[in-house]
Amino acid sequence: MASSQQIEKFVIKTPCSSANIGPGFDVIGLALSMYLELHVTIDRSKTTSDQPLNCRITYEGQGEEDISLDPEVNLITRVALYVLRCNDQRKFPVETHVHIKNPIPLGRGLGSSGAAVVAGVQLGKEVGGLHDLTPERLFDYCLMIERHPDNVGAALFGGFVGTYLKPLTPEETARAEIPLAEVLPAPAGGVDTGVKPPSPPHGIGHHIKFPWAPEIKAVAIIPEFEVPTAKAREVLPAEYPRADVTFNLQRIALLPVALGQSPPDPELINLAMQDKLHQPYRQVLIPGLTKIVESMTPATQPGLLGVCLSGAGPTILALATENFETIATKIIDEFKSNNIVCRWELLEPAEGTTVTRA
Repeated sequence: MASSQQIEKFVIKTPCSSANIGPGFDVIGLALSMYLELHVTIDRSKTTSDQPLNCRITYEGQGEEDISLDPEVNLITRVALYVLRCNDQRKFPVETHVHIKNPIPLGRGLGSSGAAVVAGVQLGKEVGGLHDLTPERLFDYCLMIERHPDNVGAALFGGFVGTYLKPLTPEETARAEIPLAEVLPAPAGGVDTGVKPPSPPHGIGHHIKFPWAPEIKAVAIIPEFEVPTAKAREVLPAEYPRADVTFNLQRIALLPVALGQSPPDPELINLAMQDKLHQPYRQVLIPGLTKIVESMTPATQPGLLGVCLSGAGPTILALATENFETIATKIIDEFKSNNIVCRWELLEPAEGTTVTRA
């Protein structure tokens, strides 16, 4: 029987996130207080393992029937293996057990794949003893896998963040050993070719944290259907009118400042959360979206600051200071008129990914 000194235990906790917040398409992210957790145990007393790649996965939570427990297929462990292999470690330590607790709904615009990528990168660091990997360097690993910095930036660093991404060459992203997170949970990339994967370039992306007024909470209305990220991107045009781009630029210049002011200015925030680059095109995938965004205003709903699509949707995010249940009920009723069942959660800005050791 292994002694307590031979058993290593730790918990990785990664928040869900909302991206865009209206006009900030692929730029702005918000970490929210719903958490993916990895409960990890490593039995250092063992020298051999009959588990694939020395890793046993168990899972509880959203999409349980669709989640693979094969460490070469599961996105979280596939990402961790990428980090390990970039650092000359082919497998997990002998007798690693990763128990995943995931309340974040899949394909609902709440950053489920972003959370999985961030948690996976952190898992690779912890099990590999790669303590020289800073959060900024972990961000580079994340961005080799998930090319949208808004979600992974929020999930890794926490809070309300602005991000940007350095363009990579096709050669830098083409290697089969790099796992891809665009479609969850289907396997893509992360192939063990026996060749050391390319380490990420340094400084792929950068982030900055914006202030957030403490009065503001996020009401998330979560419909019972999925909108895959790839499908949500297919409906977007290849080119935009200059007036629409200018419209969004004007609002994105105001939004980070508006959401940091206390007390919040409802009219300013409502106007700053408007968008012409992605929400109008995604209404074909989300019945009732246009009416919800256009009819829900601070003038018609006390306590409301603004409404937007959360990421690619279909979740609706309503920022508010009070009357949270009333606001949620009104949006749920609009979805109900389109025969769509929803639930709602009251969320707050969250800190970034943490590791707690037993």
